Amino acid sequence: MDKFRMVFQFLQSNQESFMSGICGIMALASAQLYSAFDFNCPCLPRYNLAYGLGVLLVPPLILFLLGFVLNNNVSMLAEEWRRPQGQRGKDMAVLRYMFCSMAQRAMIAPAVWVSVTLLDGKCITCAFCTALPVEALGNASHHGLSQGEVKRVLARIPCKEIYDGQELIANEVAIRYLRCISQALGWCFVLLMTTLAFLVRSLRPCFTQAVFLKSRYWSHYIDIERKLFDETCAEHAKSFAKVCIQQFFQGMSTDLAATHCHPPRKAPTDAGEASEKLLGITDWGTMNTALKSWHRCKPPLHLHPATPYSSNGWAGEWQPPAQPPTQPPAPRREVAAYYSGV
Repeated sequence: MDKFRMVFQFLQSNQESFMSGICGIMALASAQLYSAFDFNCPCLPRYNLAYGLGVLLVPPLILFLLGFVLNNNVSMLAEEWRRPQGQRGKDMAVLRYMFCSMAQRAMIAPAVWVSVTLLDGKCITCAFCTALPVEALGNASHHGLSQGEVKRVLARIPCKEIYDGQELIANEVAIRYLRCISQALGWCFVLLMTTLAFLVRSLRPCFTQAVFLKSRYWSHYIDIERKLFDETCAEHAKSFAKVCIQQFFQGMSTDLAATHCHPPRKAPTDAGEASEKLLGITDWGTMNTALKSWHRCKPPLHLHPATPYSSNGWAGEWQPPAQPPTQPPAPRREVAAYYSGV
């Protein structure tokens, strides 16, 4: 378990590199998936276009959504977008930066799929075989076929075993023509995506350097703040559970001691350390209120280390600094009195 915990912590600390690796793996997987995909054109005038464009566009959409699903920052972005304004404003530039960063990674696998599909040429051949210029490539007046019959014959071009229109247009000529167009579109798509990636990664920070640095900084801050909040909640929950369990067994020990006339055992020394980590939040309702307040009214990003405020900004406006209490808060006093009684 320690090894798995170390791996999990490493992935959390290197989340950006990990997500880039996941996107690269998805890109390779999409290429392998297409090579293993059994492409079967229906060779029917009404279905060729839908099938060809479906294979070209639907899997990239699925891979794009899957890239968002595998990114842990999606929930963080949605939470930051939907949270109430509270005492902390929301910067739309930061939200756009977070969305664009996730979209750039999620676009890798769909771009690979579309590129491989266009360079292969099967989808374009199946989708647009009925739109071939028969006048330029074949004999449009052969046997006086009607327009519907010509489309029916052209729709069978991807299926060599059932194609029977060699006199109208040669099968190899039609396939070479459509594959040439498809590969040209594929290379243009690769060039377009490479150019866009270059502009986004290189030129954008040059024109908006200040905004880019600010957006990146606060994006990292939101991510780190969420991780630290989850770690603090986990530590508080662990301490809360430890104190509750220890109180239960100490109560059972006291009852058994009263029944059998045995002195109760001394409380563990780490109980006090666990109770100190509770920070005065020692009941169900207070913890729920704190969690709800964190979502509705996060504290403003305005630190005063010299004169710390007594309020965290959840309940309203900031209050002037109060004098340090001479005694611990009421929940801690109750816990201390309980253990001293034991």
